[in-house]
Amino acid sequence: MRDLPQHKPVLAGTVYNGISEAGIRLAALPEGHLLHVLGAIEPSALAAELVKAGFAESSIRKAGFRQWFVAGDEPLVRASLDTLAAALAGKAYVMDQSHGRVRIGVSGRSSRALLSKGTAVDLDPSVFPEGHSAMTMVGHLSVQIVRTGDDSFELTVLRSFAESLWDDLAHMAASAEKDGASSS
Repeated sequence: MRDLPQHKPVLAGTVYNGISEAGIRLAALPEGHLLHVLGAIEPSALAAELVKAGFAESSIRKAGFRQWFVAGDEPLVRASLDTLAAALAGKAYVMDQSHGRVRIGVSGRSSRALLSKGTAVDLDPSVFPEGHSAMTMVGHLSVQIVRTGDDSFELTVLRSFAESLWDDLAHMAASAEKDGASSS
């Protein structure tokens, strides 16, 4: 009998262990769970159903009109997904995207400057407060950006583009370090 393929995080390996340069930290976040919820349900009602289904530690991110991503570090438990789908029946659909998307953390005092090199989204805290999210492009890649703190963001990208996004962010971080060194 053949062995079944084992899951390997896409950003596994020494090159993806994290980068800290010029006030910027890049981190490959755990490949926990990412659910796509579509339907006429308010975020507060969705949050209540998430708690009942065992997703209390997850966060809800707006992903479009009547669309949300539910993201968390914990691996997906099939029974919890089934419970959530049953609770939302008739109000919303739930699709597991855990296998198809990857989250990257960008933080540090220069994180906003780094991201502004790759996207046209205004990331000023007065316009883009903590918890706010936007579907956008970073360079040529479709990405969801979420502000998770004062100087921290989370980027969600399709799995097949994760390495490319990481390389772009690392290049922009190295460029920011050179810019900072030349202005000193």
